Amino acid sequence: MIRKLVAIGLLALFGLALTPFEAGLAQAQRDAFFRGAKLDLNLRESIGQMGFIAALGGFRSLIAAILWIEAHTAWENTEWGRMAGLFDTVTTLQPRSLLYWDMAAWHMAWNASVAALEDKNQPSEALRIRAQRQYFDLGRGFLERGIRNNPDRPQLYEQLGIMLRDKFDDHCGAAAAFAKAATFPDARPYLRRFAFYEMAKCAGREREAYEGLKKLYLSGEKERLPSLINLLGKMEETLNIPGNERLVHAQETQPQP
Repeated sequence: MIRKLVAIGLLALFGLALTPFEAGLAQAQRDAFFRGAKLDLNLRESIGQMGFIAALGGFRSLIAAILWIEAHTAWENTEWGRMAGLFDTVTTLQPRSLLYWDMAAWHMAWNASVAALEDKNQPSEALRIRAQRQYFDLGRGFLERGIRNNPDRPQLYEQLGIMLRDKFDDHCGAAAAFAKAATFPDARPYLRRFAFYEMAKCAGREREAYEGLKKLYLSGEKERLPSLINLLGKMEETLNIPGNERLVHAQETQPQP
């Protein structure tokens, strides 16, 4: 009995000594946004027992690369459902790889959605459109999950803005995504402009968009692109900006192709 009590006491002391280390490790993982890879039973079912053991052994990158090749083969064979499942597994294994999230979203929202809309085996147009929209949603889901795993990087916010603009006609959402991407130090310089372009199409935010475009115009020649000048001129007309306050005169605007 004494030995058991001593053993229990030693285990308790070891646990207490380990607690600060585990807490520090957990915090480091959170700081690195690396809490998205869940090695659970769902993953085991996706990659099999040997693959799961390999993942536990630190070979997640290798397993993800192999499955990515399989996903590419599924794309070539137009096996969209299988491809989506493989993408789920790959992004689970490598949640900090922007390429995997980006390409998975692109394949779903662009390639698979077009194939669904043009599916000659489905005579119902309504069902083809429904399938197309489901693939849009899958693509958006990949980007949103990717952002949750990589909130410290601008690339997936930018891709979300493009998708919301081009596939969902959601100009308010696109404006927010582009604006968020533009806040990062390594963001592409055109993102602020894209944010205001989309904001100009967002009901109730036209004046805010105009003020933003105006600041860009006044910031220098490099921002005075034909697209910005045309939109600024149209907004000055729409918002009834007094003539003496307008930045764009009629002769500056150029017809859009």
